[in-house]
Amino acid sequence: MPIFCLTYWNTCSLRPIMLHIIGASNQEDELLCAIRTCETLFSTLLERRDLYIGQLPKEEEALTAEYSAEEKYKIWMRHRYHDCVKQLLELMVHTSFQVKEATLCTLMKFIQMEGGQPLVKADWDESFFFPHELLKSVVEHLLQIDEDSSLLIARFQEFLEYDDVRYYVMISVNVYVSMIMQKMKEAVLPVFQQNIFSLISSVVLPDKESEMNNFLVKPKGELEEWRAAKLKEHKGAFERMWLGFLKHKLPSSLYKKVLVILHETILPHMRKPVLMIDFLTAAYEVGGAISLLALNGLFVLVHEHNLEYPDFYKKLYSLLEPTVFHVKYRARFFHLTNLFLSSTHLPLYLVAAFVKRLSRLALTAPPQALLMVIPFICNLIRRHPACKVLIHRPSGPEGLSEDPYIMEEEDPAKCRALESSLWELKTLQNHYHPDVATAAMAISQPLSVTEVDISELLDISADEMVAKAMKNRSKVVPLEFQPVRGLFGKKDIMSQYFILE
Repeated sequence: MPIFCLTYWNTCSLRPIMLHIIGASNQEDELLCAIRTCETLFSTLLERRDLYIGQLPKEEEALTAEYSAEEKYKIWMRHRYHDCVKQLLELMVHTSFQVKEATLCTLMKFIQMEGGQPLVKADWDESFFFPHELLKSVVEHLLQIDEDSSLLIARFQEFLEYDDVRYYVMISVNVYVSMIMQKMKEAVLPVFQQNIFSLISSVVLPDKESEMNNFLVKPKGELEEWRAAKLKEHKGAFERMWLGFLKHKLPSSLYKKVLVILHETILPHMRKPVLMIDFLTAAYEVGGAISLLALNGLFVLVHEHNLEYPDFYKKLYSLLEPTVFHVKYRARFFHLTNLFLSSTHLPLYLVAAFVKRLSRLALTAPPQALLMVIPFICNLIRRHPACKVLIHRPSGPEGLSEDPYIMEEEDPAKCRALESSLWELKTLQNHYHPDVATAAMAISQPLSVTEVDISELLDISADEMVAKAMKNRSKVVPLEFQPVRGLFGKKDIMSQYFILE
């Protein structure tokens, strides 16, 4: 009997059993064994090229058409392979993570084997170097609409280290996200969008094209002719993927996650970072913590890509609210604000407005924030000596009722800060915390030319201040000036009969 007939006989008897177990069994152990068996069998068949190559005819046509026995066998096996892949894709939403993990690894193994032994006759199209349709199906099943897939996506991250896998994943994500969001009529889908973010935030591009030499499917042609081997193509796909994701409305929590990584993970790998201006502008206008986080991206575009943002300082000024001292991203915000106000060419009225607003907010700020804000204000005055008029103004206001400064005015040019004085810092010299009172005393003395480094003061917490206070040991303990002689004062008649010891 010919060898292929023996193979046909063996596989015909085993394959339906394996496919039945995968499709019908709920037992984890049985599923895992069936998945491993199918991986071994079909990987062997792919390697031996025992699957039909070319445009696959229907099974019914193969039986009636003029095909040899060997071709009919290969056509039948190719259909069984497709059935196996279909059932494996369905298992990617199984309740057991072990089953989903084994399924994912098996499908990625099939992708590798198909790339090495293509099931479609090659032509001049570079897409035949990689079975991207199968990878697209894997990506679509990773991005569940109503089920959190973060754990399985974390397992998939190791495959993103392959340059070809990364390239086709970015293309697949862009197409799939656009299709789903259009189908759902641009509705906010928190779980789906979180799954997308978990996947695309794991995509890290190499810095140089020479570093792109790690491929899951080894290319048979010249690398110069393959898009997946070109860094320029990767950056283009990366840019389209992120822009396609960010053009849709996001949940507030996801908005913050994107903005946290935007300046370090996304913008450096885009071909045209200025295309992010619409997203960052919209985020900057939202207000609150989202606006604070948008500053990072805007800073990169303004300083590195010469972006002109109208009314930027007006918006930055409006972000100075009492809550700014209590947000999670306080240190980042003041670090960036310090950079934006570092230029000595800023108008005097603008710097004075920031100085005055920070001074007013300092009245209700916690001590750990005051230890940073007071040196911050002093540094601004050092950079702009003309602002010293706010300190040396004997006839200026000494309280809230006399102050011409308009706290509610959002335009720094109209808030009348230059007509005011920093009486708030004078008030803080009587603060209950000795470190704050000492810091506020700086305005009562000539300011040094050298600025204070506030980088170490940005992250001061209340716990650190308490720990520092606990370590301080006072050598002199204040006592009563006159010792107590009785229980009821100087004319205590009880002192004649009782002695306090």
